Amino acid sequence: MSDRYLTKSRFKLARECPAKLFYTGKKDEYADQKIEDSFLEALADGGFQVGALAKCYYPDGIEVETLDYEQALAETDKLLENDKVVIFEAAFKYRNLFCRVDVLVKDGTNLELIEVKAKSYRSQEGAEGFLTSKGAIDNRWLAYLEDAAFQKHVLRNAYPDCSVTACLMLADKDISCPTDGLNQKFKLYMKDGRKGVAVAPPVTEEDLAQKILCKINVDQLCDMIYTADYGCVAEPVNFDAMVGKFADCYARNEKIQGAISRTCKSCEFRANAEQKAAGLKSGFEECWKEQRGWLDTDFEEPRIFDIWKLNYRVADAWIKDGILKISQVYPGDLTAQPLDEGYTPKGRQLLQIQKTQNRDNTCWIDKNGLAAAMKSWKYPLHFIDFETAAPAIPFNKTLHPYEGVAFQFSHHTVSRGGTIAHKGEFINTVPGRFPNFEFVRALKKELEGDNGSIFRYAAHENTFLRLIYNQLARAGSSVPDGKELRDFIDTITQWKVDKKNFQGSRNMIDMLELVLRYYYDPYMKGSNSIKVVLPAILNGSAYLQKKYAEPVYGAAGGIKSLNYKDWRWIEFEADGSVKDPYRRLPKLFENLTDEQQAQLDSCELFSTSDELHDGGAAMTAYAKLQFTEMTDLEREQITKALLKYCELDTFAMVMIYEGWREMIKK
Repeated sequence: MSDRYLTKSRFKLARECPAKLFYTGKKDEYADQKIEDSFLEALADGGFQVGALAKCYYPDGIEVETLDYEQALAETDKLLENDKVVIFEAAFKYRNLFCRVDVLVKDGTNLELIEVKAKSYRSQEGAEGFLTSKGAIDNRWLAYLEDAAFQKHVLRNAYPDCSVTACLMLADKDISCPTDGLNQKFKLYMKDGRKGVAVAPPVTEEDLAQKILCKINVDQLCDMIYTADYGCVAEPVNFDAMVGKFADCYARNEKIQGAISRTCKSCEFRANAEQKAAGLKSGFEECWKEQRGWLDTDFEEPRIFDIWKLNYRVADAWIKDGILKISQVYPGDLTAQPLDEGYTPKGRQLLQIQKTQNRDNTCWIDKNGLAAAMKSWKYPLHFIDFETAAPAIPFNKTLHPYEGVAFQFSHHTVSRGGTIAHKGEFINTVPGRFPNFEFVRALKKELEGDNGSIFRYAAHENTFLRLIYNQLARAGSSVPDGKELRDFIDTITQWKVDKKNFQGSRNMIDMLELVLRYYYDPYMKGSNSIKVVLPAILNGSAYLQKKYAEPVYGAAGGIKSLNYKDWRWIEFEADGSVKDPYRRLPKLFENLTDEQQAQLDSCELFSTSDELHDGGAAMTAYAKLQFTEMTDLEREQITKALLKYCELDTFAMVMIYEGWREMIKK
């Protein structure tokens, strides 16, 4: 069978942008920033566990395991000779379309396809939950529903004498887990280079007493999709014609030119300098050159996509008018006042546009406003950061699918005299242990010794503490110190009840809000992530460069660290810029002993990646620790990497604070 068939994954890619069909799968020709281990991606969002649990609902199901197209089709046809049968990964083709169905239930001439998605839903809403208030399909669900519609389209054409019903199976937020330890029954393994999921010990009737996955019929929504007009090709067409166009062009290796739009911002077919040097091409640049006549030099200029929180309607209008670069924007269109006259989002956009157009690379800081804020802070200052996950299958009974788990925190302090210390940390890596209450106890112990100001970056920490508050309330008297822990959470958080705002006496201070209100560096472009703010302030602060070019971090007589020794945070690139500290985090499996290296060489690892430098990677690493069979060496290395990563997150906040303090002094 030709591999030039339109599969459901390729169809999804084409719906994002038809031109992507031309670039996908050509890893030796075009750069693809999304080439990654899809197994680990599914691991992070619980896809494999959800898929395995769904099969438990059909104990008599038969799986088509082969990856070969023709063999899978032959096995499926043979199984469909039965009057009644349940098939996992059934294979179907129609013309040059191909799909595999997660769960297929045949009863006579009735075929029910069930697409299992690792996404949460409230079953009580029924199919109406996929619609907006105006009766249109909600964009948040469109890709999932089009996936089901594509499969139904293939099946009903491949088997025209059968009736075909389409369903989505999703994690039900309305149902709590009936037993403890259910999620630990789905372990991921790797053998002979092939990865899979094993169910052990067996899932019991009690485990399935309440089904935490719900099945929703989406036939009517598929009909809406089939009759809609699609303007993603040369002329408006229906679903059937659009799919045919995609399939034919893909089979001929012919590019369908997608329109330049705001979706180009997230195009994965870009090539960085290193990839270009290796001979890879940029599909993104090809499209813009072909459609807008851009030259290589045009791509060196900042684009409107870089503008922070640009309204999508404004972006669409500008693109329609040919405005693609920030240099082409007329600042008067924003009708905003400068930030010095009071913070507004449009004012921050205006500042970014003006600095870009004026080629002004100096940072902007509201010294008076920031100094006034700093005067209200109480020492010692506490900087905290959480690492969290949301397992699809809960750890314990009474918990719901995707209910949050806080598995790690880091804590730095700064005294009034300027002494900095990595004061404490917490991490849970024990498979199957629900950590949240132990997590809060440890955090309380870290913070209750004084009344110093507490800092977080963005709303994440506040959101999770309020989540744990509710979990403690549900647990009631089964957690003896629950009331004490809830009182502590109330003290350091903010919340809303009946549209009224409340906050604790020691409510955490959000450093992201401080960045938005008081600080902007052109290096940040349209991002205010701590991963961008830190390199920006390091590049602009001679004080920080001088201090942290020395190995003072984790050094005797220097800054106390729990995971680093004699570490320099400042190193420079060839062009004189500061290297991103997150990209300098120690790699996994570095500096192994000969014995450890021999052990590493003799085992199969779940991932070839040796880096852990962002929150998504941390969540994936935690999922690996929870749900995969791995060696003690791999477990140890991942745990060490998590500790170092989280420690940098809180120390990044400290360095931002230090940079601001020195700027205000000047």
